[in-house]
Amino acid sequence: MNRIAALVLALALSAGVATPAAAEIGDADRAAIQSIIDSQIDAFRRDDGAAAYDFASPMIQTLFPSADVFMQMVQKGYMPVYRPQSFTFGPLLDTPRGPVQRVFITGPDGAGYVAEYALQQQPDGTWRINGVTLVKDTSPTI
Repeated sequence: MNRIAALVLALALSAGVATPAAAEIGDADRAAIQSIIDSQIDAFRRDDGAAAYDFASPMIQTLFPSADVFMQMVQKGYMPVYRPQSFTFGPLLDTPRGPVQRVFITGPDGAGYVAEYALQQQPDGTWRINGVTLVKDTSPTI
């Protein structure tokens, strides 16, 4: 991954706004969080940068001031998220910076990845993606 993109996303995650703990998130919010992630991945698959960008938090949109700049960053540093073969939702984690949805991805290269999506609740109650940490899954397969 591009070092600059990694640094920017690390800073974005560390500067997250306080959100409810995962234990406080009800089924409706959990469904909304998963729907946002699913919809953004679908937008990536369609190369719909404007739609994908709309799911990013205001802070991420400030760091990447246009859909084109955002999409370039995703294409360069997050190919498994940009073009997954498949993905499935794991647990919603309670972290000091707020809820993090773990997503297990099979990338375009056939390798497994774990994406941790940091979420930020907006003043109107909706959720936005506030950063993604992506690592290659090195756990043994069964």
